[in-house]
Amino acid sequence: MGLRDFVYRLYERRLEAKLANGPIPKHVGVIVDGNRRWARAMGLQDVSRGHRKGADKIDDLLVWCREAGVEIVTVWLLSSDNFNRPKEELEPLFEIIEDTVRRLVAGGWHINPMGALDLLPDHTARVLKEAKEATADRPGLIVNVAVGYGGRREIADAVRSLLQEHASKGASIEELVEVLDVEHIAEHLYTRGQPDPDLVIRTSGEQRLSGFLLWQSAHSEFYFCEAYWPDFRKVDFLRALRSYAARNRRYGC
Repeated sequence: MGLRDFVYRLYERRLEAKLANGPIPKHVGVIVDGNRRWARAMGLQDVSRGHRKGADKIDDLLVWCREAGVEIVTVWLLSSDNFNRPKEELEPLFEIIEDTVRRLVAGGWHINPMGALDLLPDHTARVLKEAKEATADRPGLIVNVAVGYGGRREIADAVRSLLQEHASKGASIEELVEVLDVEHIAEHLYTRGQPDPDLVIRTSGEQRLSGFLLWQSAHSEFYFCEAYWPDFRKVDFLRALRSYAARNRRYGC
């Protein structure tokens, strides 16, 4: 172990000690941003190598979350807005996502895909659906894998599902309007049955949600990290938890 690694390890232990008795978020959302910029900063012409490096980092994140006591992690791997990227970038990205999901299944995690799977290539959607079925009864940390995800589309899908449900019962629009409230919509989101994220982390220095968990993040705490996702370290994660623990959460203005 080099001196730098030794110093970082000491710092990690110090942060872990400070967090030992503090509040830990039950649900953490992560916008894994900066893979392409990392690849370019490293002088790589093939940006898929950045996506591959970032995908490997997810394994570390999940271990850190489990060690900290986090119960649910939502990882945004691909936005529905990303479908306008060149085909030569999307095809290897879908392959990386498939490999990542298979690895997470083999690693023993409980996988819950979320997003517009109908927009994905058939083989990618199949891998996600099979992962959900294969891990549905697993205990422990739940990993929401957001692929083809967009916050506005999620809300639209939730409303559409709600309307279909009431129509199947023979209810009219007027009857639905009389009883509709926020809980009805929440019951049809991709994360239905789960608590909303307590903490949302975004890497790469960007300070916006870009549509991530629009509905669910109404009362979330946000942490923005300068590091590109492939460079995200356990120290960065612990700093995010420290920032969360230091805040006085007020559910309102």
